[in-house]
Amino acid sequence: MAALSFGGPAGQIAVMHRILVEEKRWVSENRFLHALNYCMLLPGPEAQQLATYVGWLLHRTLGGVVAGSLFVLPGFLSILALSILYAGYRELRVVDAVFHGLAPAVMAVVLEAVFRIGKKSLKNGVMVAVAGLAFVAILFFGTPFPLVVVAAAITGILGAKVRPDLFVVIRFHDPKPGNEDQTSSIAISDDAGIEMAPTFARALRTAAIRLTLWLGPLAILAGIHGWQSLWVQQGFFFSKAAVVTFGGAYAVLAYIAQQAVDTYGWLQPGEMLDGLGMAETTPGPLIQVVQFVGFMGAYRAAGAEQLGGLAPMVAGTLAAILTTWVTFTPCFLWIFLGAPYIERLRGHKSLTAALSAITAAVVGVVLNLAVWFTLHTVFKQVEESRIVGMRLLIPVWNTIDWAALLIAAGAFTAMFVFRMGMIKTLAGAVLAGLAYRLTALT
Repeated sequence: MAALSFGGPAGQIAVMHRILVEEKRWVSENRFLHALNYCMLLPGPEAQQLATYVGWLLHRTLGGVVAGSLFVLPGFLSILALSILYAGYRELRVVDAVFHGLAPAVMAVVLEAVFRIGKKSLKNGVMVAVAGLAFVAILFFGTPFPLVVVAAAITGILGAKVRPDLFVVIRFHDPKPGNEDQTSSIAISDDAGIEMAPTFARALRTAAIRLTLWLGPLAILAGIHGWQSLWVQQGFFFSKAAVVTFGGAYAVLAYIAQQAVDTYGWLQPGEMLDGLGMAETTPGPLIQVVQFVGFMGAYRAAGAEQLGGLAPMVAGTLAAILTTWVTFTPCFLWIFLGAPYIERLRGHKSLTAALSAITAAVVGVVLNLAVWFTLHTVFKQVEESRIVGMRLLIPVWNTIDWAALLIAAGAFTAMFVFRMGMIKTLAGAVLAGLAYRLTALT
């Protein structure tokens, strides 16, 4: 199932619904939607968490671990192979040509995400204002993404107490009466009583185990290589990112891209677009792109004493494993800890209002991502200046990359005019990049 999971969370959830509910009949429609509602409230990739939760429903903890891990594995292996190819063989003409066409097309994919998320969340002027403020806060003032999430959540909770009609705008799927399954062939039917009673002892035990698995490796690495080690920095950075990944991967990617490029220097601006293109065209969660960031950061720092003098490919591979571990391990914590409390969380007005405001803010955050990517892809040089505390990104116009601009325009036309799918659009852009680079260099 994970190998078929292309097209972002919507496509992944659709594939899971078809296989789990309609074909395998492992869970009923209502139980599937119930689990989906809960996963949408959590930070992290909801499709992977939904797979984990269904595995937990079927076979408790072991089922959840197996289902959630296997959902990530195909994407991990695919991006690891592409990262090795990118880092070690980028100077090859054909490899360079592929990524030269892929990066501009990703801009169209990101902008399409703005419209998709906006259609769901910007239901009124208040939500539009939240999105606008988030856009201004990040693009012009460099406000940290976690702070934007917290501010949006607080705004939603407080606003729901005054005008719930304006702040409770996200409507989850509600099981409809009359859709109850009429057969007994479903493994987990509507009335299957397998829920575990929530107890403080169980919650404490689950939290202790999962937190140890999550943060334990970082403590070990810190003891061996020191707290300033690149691996430890990456581990804590991506752990923090995993906790605030509300509203889909595109939202947190703006934060990751800017931090990885501007603060830590793990990537060059255009390389983040290349990594995002890898994640878009491989199976699994889009957030899997973080392993490319970790790989490239460690690959460049390889040979340093803090990495044990390892060869670049070895250092990068270990960083990819660590980054994936700290990104997805928290997902198992949220599911195993929170599953028994689902009935209490479901439909809670304050939580729904918080998610509504966060999702609206995400529109502004992703729009910022689109602007940032566009500037650093179409222009080879972008300068930064500050006016009255505001940060301005000013492109150097004589460094414009006309080929990238034309490929981006073609991708926009394909997606927004001809309604071509993402995979076809990216494939066409890759072919255009190949044609341009191979003919230009002959």
